[in-house]
Amino acid sequence: MIIFHVISPDDAYASIDLPILGLLFATMVVGSYLKNAGMFKHLGRLLAWKSQGGRDLLCRVCIVTALASALFTNDTCCVVLTEFVLELAADRNLPAKPFLLALASSANIGSATTPIGNPQNLVIAFNSKIPFPKFLIGILPTPPAMLVGMAVNMVMLLCMYWRELGGGAELSVDGKQQMEAAEEGRSPSVASLKSPQLNGNGNALSLEMSENITTKHPWFMQCTEERRKLFLKSFAYVVTVGMVVAYMVGLNMSWTAITTALALVVVDFRDAEPCLDTVSYSLLVFFSGMFITVSGFNKTGLPGAIWDFMAPYSKVNSVGGISVLSIIILLLSNLASNVPTVLLMGDEVAKAAALISPAAVTRSWLLLAWVSTVAGNLSLLGSAANLIVCEQARRAPRNAYDLTFWQHIVFGVPSTLIVTAIGIPLIGKI
Repeated sequence: MIIFHVISPDDAYASIDLPILGLLFATMVVGSYLKNAGMFKHLGRLLAWKSQGGRDLLCRVCIVTALASALFTNDTCCVVLTEFVLELAADRNLPAKPFLLALASSANIGSATTPIGNPQNLVIAFNSKIPFPKFLIGILPTPPAMLVGMAVNMVMLLCMYWRELGGGAELSVDGKQQMEAAEEGRSPSVASLKSPQLNGNGNALSLEMSENITTKHPWFMQCTEERRKLFLKSFAYVVTVGMVVAYMVGLNMSWTAITTALALVVVDFRDAEPCLDTVSYSLLVFFSGMFITVSGFNKTGLPGAIWDFMAPYSKVNSVGGISVLSIIILLLSNLASNVPTVLLMGDEVAKAAALISPAAVTRSWLLLAWVSTVAGNLSLLGSAANLIVCEQARRAPRNAYDLTFWQHIVFGVPSTLIVTAIGIPLIGKI
C-alpha cells in the first residue's frame, strides 16, 4: 500500500487503531494470569467430573467451551483446552474428531456473545460504540441466540456421531494420572515420575517450577508459599470480576483491560517476562497490517463501489435484505477471513442502516458480529480458533490427531448454515 503510493506512511500509522490493540494485548495478559491461577484447570475438571459417557462428555465440552470463550476469547480457550480434551477422549477410548469439532465450533459460537469474545467483536465494539451490556443483551435476547445456536450445534454433533460416542463412562488409573498431569500443565511422563531427579552434583531437582520471585517484597516474602499462591490466585479472580463489572457499567474497555493487566503484573511481585511471552505478538502485528491494508483498500474506492451495487438488496429492515447481507458476510468471512470482512464492511453497513433508523444501526452491527463469527465454523480456514485446534491436536505429545480440511467441512457447512439462520431472527430484538 505504501510502495505503490496508495496510502502515505503517516496515514498508515494513523490508520492503526491503538485502543483495539491495547484491549487485545491486555486481554491476552489477563488470560495468561488466569491460566496461572488455575482457571482453565478448574474448567477441565468440570468437564471430567462424574462424566456419564461420551455423549454427556461432548455436551459438556460444547457448553463449557462456549461459556468460557465469551469471557476469555475463543483463541485462548482453544489453546488451553485442546490437549485436555484429547486426553479425556483417549482415556475413555472415544474418537477425537467429534470432540475437536465440538471445541472449535462451540468456541466460535460462544465468542459471538461479548465484545471481548474474539478479535472481530473488539473491532465492532469500538467502531459501533455499542456499550458492553447492550452488546451482550443484543446477542442474548429471549430466547438466547447464542444458547440456541450452541444447543443446535450440539444436537447436530450428537446426531452425526451418536454411535461413535457410546460408552466411555469410566476412566482408567493411568488415565487419571495423565489427566492430573494435563491439569497441572505437565507432560504425563513427568507426572509418572515419583522419585526426585538428580543433577550433576547429586542434588535433588524439584519437579515443580520455582516461583522465581525477583522482587523480594518484605511482606510478600514473609508469607508462606501456600499463602502467596492463594493470595495471587484470589487477586487474579477478583480483579477479573472487577474488569467484567467495569465493562458492564460502561467504562472504557481498552483502559479497563490495560489497568487490570497492570494490576496483575504489579501485585504478582515477580518478573512479568514469562507472562508477556505468552502474548501473541504476531496477532498484534497482523491487526496492524490489516488496519493499514484495509485503509488503503478503501481509498481505492473499490469496496465502496461494490457496496453501492449491493446496498439496495441488503437492507436490514426486510427478510430478503438480511438474507442477502448475511450471505455476503458469510462468504467474505471465509474468503478473506472475518476480521478483514468486519473492517471492510462495518462502516458501510452501518451507514446504510442509518438511513432506516438508529435501532437498525445497532442491529446491523450485531448481525455483522454474529454472522462473521459463526461463519468461522464453515471451514477449517474460516477461523483462527479452528486452526489453533487443528494445530494443537496435530502437535499434541500424546494422542495426537490430524483433523483434516474435509473432516471439518462435512460438519462445518450444515452447522454454520443452520446455526446462522436460526440466530439471525433473534439478533437485536431487545
